[in-house]
Amino acid sequence: MGLFDRLRGDDDERVVFLGIDGVPYDLVQDHPDVFENLTAIAETGSSGRLESIVPPESSACWPSLTTGRNPGATGVYGFQDREIDSYETYVPMGSHVKATRLWDRVTDDGRDATVLNVPVTFPPSTRIQRQVSGFLSPSIEQASSDAEVQRVLEDRDYRIDVNAKLGHDDDKTEFIENAHATLDARYDVFSHYLDADDWDLFFGVFMSTDRVNHFLFGDYANDGEYKDDFLEFYRALDEYIGEIRDSLDEDTTLIVASDHGFTELEWEVNCNQWLADEGWLSYDDEDHDSLADIDDDTRAYSLIPGRFYINLEGREPEGVVSESEYEAVREELAADLESLTGPDGRQVCKRVVKGETVFDGDHDEIAPDLVVIPADGFDLKAGFGGKKAVFTEGPRNGMHKFENSLLYATDPDLDVEGSNLFDVTPTILDLMDVERDADFDGESLLDA
Repeated sequence: MGLFDRLRGDDDERVVFLGIDGVPYDLVQDHPDVFENLTAIAETGSSGRLESIVPPESSACWPSLTTGRNPGATGVYGFQDREIDSYETYVPMGSHVKATRLWDRVTDDGRDATVLNVPVTFPPSTRIQRQVSGFLSPSIEQASSDAEVQRVLEDRDYRIDVNAKLGHDDDKTEFIENAHATLDARYDVFSHYLDADDWDLFFGVFMSTDRVNHFLFGDYANDGEYKDDFLEFYRALDEYIGEIRDSLDEDTTLIVASDHGFTELEWEVNCNQWLADEGWLSYDDEDHDSLADIDDDTRAYSLIPGRFYINLEGREPEGVVSESEYEAVREELAADLESLTGPDGRQVCKRVVKGETVFDGDHDEIAPDLVVIPADGFDLKAGFGGKKAVFTEGPRNGMHKFENSLLYATDPDLDVEGSNLFDVTPTILDLMDVERDADFDGESLLDA
């Protein structure tokens, strides 16, 4: 449907969704002078705090947000997942997402969807109007759904992602410049396709926010060297959101949402090293760097972020924990996790969640047995290379947070209180009057 169709009297509602990866609600609330446009949207529309999902990692969050389903249905649990009946692991891509995406439902309804830079969407779909896949796409050419899209990206110096390696430098100047350049190019492409005015659903994600938070959030939280740069980056983002809002007609709803919150990072917790130290995990030999290197004495292992698996007979290839022992062993592991304290004496695990309480669907074969939501300041890692210590420090000073993601909308009739990521897809379908199936884990915020 294009502009000509609407001039003929077609008044179907349209939606623009802008994802701002990892932006916490409290950051916006605490700085209305930085977020003037989001604050203005809240005054006349709707706003509030969202809950993220378990685990609160972008690779799992975006498939859930864009399907309305939990990882048991999407089949994506984190940045690294395990093959069924194997110790081999892989990095999930768009093709691994099993639940139906929002834009596919819109397309099936005879409407047009433009989808740009959403994480876990590679390779891009060619059945929708147009798509640019997000982070981990190997090149602009391969991220583009067609040659014309590729040309637009190349003409605007589009970047798939911020160069996160620059954030490892003590001097963050080049990293900050790269983050701004990525943000600017993203907005340039977004505004180009928004101006085309040929879509019913426009779905675009600014992921540079997540990168900036990982490397500068500690400066923000502690009045550090780069606090002003951090806030200036967000001022630029907010101005772009305002430009997009001002470009839309009154029949188009703008929704701005994040997939998880953020907090300061103090300690990285090397979970597999802790499991090894506590006698839960061991390796075939000294030269180990992957899950496939664990030996047959291992009772448990971990994958990021904070996912713990019992080495179960009949499920893992060389499982040693029997079905009859499973529940007792899981309770023992949960108790050990709950007793884990950091260098400052604080409890590391804010909450230990049993997998079956949050994962449900046709693709739960690789669901973790336990998931840890860490206390603020702790980031749960899971390498298999072996660390000298359980608690280490790295170049990042910000980490994901389950609580404190956000949703802002120009429609005043959304009830955001008590909402979560699963509610986003049914809400957009409701706003667009697209028929909704009954298989969502959330509900429309228009119905709340």
